[in-house]
Amino acid sequence: MRKTLSAVVVVLVVAAIGGLAYFHFKKSTSTPTTTTTTTTLPQYPTAPLTGMPDPTGLSVKRPALTVKIENTPQALPQWGIDQADVVYEEIVNGGITRLAAIFNSHAPAKVGPVRSVRPTDTQVVWPLGGIFAYSGGAPYAVASISTAPVKLIDESSAGTAMFRDPNLYAPHNLFAIAPQLFAFGGTPVPPPPLFQYRTSKQKTAGLTAVSFIVPFPSYYQVTWTWDTTSLSWDRTLFGKADVTGTGVRESPKNVIVMWVNYVNGIGTEASYANLQGSGTAAFFVDGKETMGTWSRGPSKSDVIQYKTANGNPALMTPGQTWVELLNDGVTLTVTR
Repeated sequence: MRKTLSAVVVVLVVAAIGGLAYFHFKKSTSTPTTTTTTTTLPQYPTAPLTGMPDPTGLSVKRPALTVKIENTPQALPQWGIDQADVVYEEIVNGGITRLAAIFNSHAPAKVGPVRSVRPTDTQVVWPLGGIFAYSGGAPYAVASISTAPVKLIDESSAGTAMFRDPNLYAPHNLFAIAPQLFAFGGTPVPPPPLFQYRTSKQKTAGLTAVSFIVPFPSYYQVTWTWDTTSLSWDRTLFGKADVTGTGVRESPKNVIVMWVNYVNGIGTEASYANLQGSGTAAFFVDGKETMGTWSRGPSKSDVIQYKTANGNPALMTPGQTWVELLNDGVTLTVTR
């Protein structure tokens, strides 16, 4: 095989001088051409309630949608919870817990089971505004949520945005269609961020937490276990893995435990979590526990501020966040 010297012009001069042959090589004076290519990465808006890039841009074009969801054994499996941006878990009458799931980035076609409003929901949604979807409620609870700056959609006003599953028994069979609920509109657009987020280069301080138990009353205690593969917190309820109706394990990136005062007592009919003022909080982020505080006020419209013990903002990992509204005076069980 013959190789070609592309950058060299060979000039061969042979002279019979003293029986020797002379070879003269002349280098090319041309300059090689270099091509530079610049790649511009697409710039996406940041979803306000997750801190994640949003390629669709929908999160900054619509309000928050809060759906009240049942959390009893009869309600399982729940639908759509894994697609919520933020989930609040609260104690209601009878000592059971219910969820307030907040959607903005995603709009699942089936969310629920949808259940009735409670006074704590007014505290949760006030700074968010947007849409609040629920099945109905006692007069005192409906009167409470009616004071919040939200568009109220219950079963009687939802139209085709809610439906009853004929294969399930009432009252555990009411579900919402998130895209249709978003069509009702609401303000503000987009909703205000609830948390601050860390970058991929920022390490999380704190003590390693393999798992921890949130001791809600009765048998509603929740166990959260750090998953080293998904880098998220696997949720266990009623002694079983919390798996949605689509077969997805509920596993948020962050869990915040807020110790709060339940006004009028725990489990009473008119009880509610007071989210004005301040209190202690524990932040479970990136497989670690960091203690700190929460504070809000004086306006109900103020967003809750979360800080570590040294006074710096508590930084979440971008993604879904659960907020556990635990009653004052109880302690967590943390396995390290």
